[in-house]
Amino acid sequence: MFTGIVEAAGTVQRIAISEAGARVEIRAPRVASEVRLGDSVAVNGCCLTVVEITEGALGFDAVLETLRRTNLGDLSEGDLVNLERPLRAGGSLDGHIVQGHVDGVGVLHTLQPEGNGYRLGFKCGMEILRYIVEKGSIAVDGISLTVAALDDATGTFQVAIIPHTWTVTNLSQRRIGDRVNLEVDLLAKYVERLLSARLGSD
Repeated sequence: MFTGIVEAAGTVQRIAISEAGARVEIRAPRVASEVRLGDSVAVNGCCLTVVEITEGALGFDAVLETLRRTNLGDLSEGDLVNLERPLRAGGSLDGHIVQGHVDGVGVLHTLQPEGNGYRLGFKCGMEILRYIVEKGSIAVDGISLTVAALDDATGTFQVAIIPHTWTVTNLSQRRIGDRVNLEVDLLAKYVERLLSARLGSD
């Protein structure tokens, strides 16, 4: 389990995609010094297993399901990715509960400076938007963010970004049209499932 509080931004040093999946190598000296083979790390919000550690870099395997569900297949050498290690028992839950199980991708729709920060708008399908509520939580590329506005008619939602988040994550590299990983609030999905079973409704 993660919290959506990004520890570091790593740099993609190699990505090899094949018909069987992908091998992703990320340079992140601090994180690499603190993990072991088999540990989980959230990469842009996607929970991956460390399969290689070499001189400040981490290697991960991404299966086809992961590539279908996330933006990891869009990565290129030199891209920044958000990294977070799992929450330890007794640790501080500063963001919100994030599983690292990406629900789907959205597209950066608008990006505007606002005061000393930024306001970003994302477009996504109703299969994701249905779980989003204003002032609720959502993970965007693994970053725990608060929904500032929501528009079902256009299929968009907005978030406000403080300067610190802009600086320490990959958001400063994002451009209009970029795809981002989205994970909705886990509680919303469980509530819908329980209500559907009780009411016999979709």
